[in-house]
Amino acid sequence: MTTQDQPDAQGYVHGFTAEERDRLYRQARFLEHRVHEGLTFRRARRLLEVGCGVGAQTEVLLRRYPDLFVTGLDASQANLEAAETFLATRPGAAGRYELVLGDAARIDLEPGQHDSAFLCWILEHVDDPARVLSEVRRVLRDGAPIAVTEVQNGTFFLAPYSPCTLAYWTAFNDHQFELGGDPFVGARLGNLLLRVGYRDITTEVRTVHLDNRSPSERAEFIEFWTELLLSGAPGLLAAGRVSTETVEGMKAELARVARDPDAVFFYSFVQARARVG
Repeated sequence: MTTQDQPDAQGYVHGFTAEERDRLYRQARFLEHRVHEGLTFRRARRLLEVGCGVGAQTEVLLRRYPDLFVTGLDASQANLEAAETFLATRPGAAGRYELVLGDAARIDLEPGQHDSAFLCWILEHVDDPARVLSEVRRVLRDGAPIAVTEVQNGTFFLAPYSPCTLAYWTAFNDHQFELGGDPFVGARLGNLLLRVGYRDITTEVRTVHLDNRSPSERAEFIEFWTELLLSGAPGLLAAGRVSTETVEGMKAELARVARDPDAVFFYSFVQARARVG
């Protein structure tokens, strides 16, 4: 969900276009209540956001926590330029953020400057998530809280049965592994945080389960998920991971699911929280 300048060096499957940048802004707003509900940064004043990308989550953090100053770290200069352009238009954001070009596996910041950290949809795209978490721990103050939200792509389920969509999803995840990422890293967050020395570690599985009890929200989520899936199609086609027939079949299946009065959407992600110490 965050982009990099070198797509072949990171597990980012969605592409690096202006359309993808805009999708990330819509995604952050669409998932805001599911990602940010229950986060406790009220006492934080200087937060480190690792993998800030185009500033989509940065805007949410600044809006939800009006006393917060955010340092956004990203490996892509193009991302940071997009983030600056975006955040410059956001009410109340002026003077409350800085954007830093850098490698999350070798964070070039002075230790102790930040009292909290936020990582969202970033560890799925790196080849050594433990090292990133270790670097974040190194530069945070003692006792600082960290919140990490990540995918667990093995949980995806769609009804009616959609074989082309499932075949595409398998190829999507395989390609992410090939690019150096991990589409199932959410399930490993507890182990990763424990390994590098965090304390007070908790993990919460956050599930999106939508059926006839919430038809409007289900329709919105199927539309959102269709956009997410199709954003990876050009890269998967170029890599030979899927065929045009599979992509077209998936489109037809998703359109059918969107019309089905008994459709079901199911997906879970994982949010971990911990402290430095």
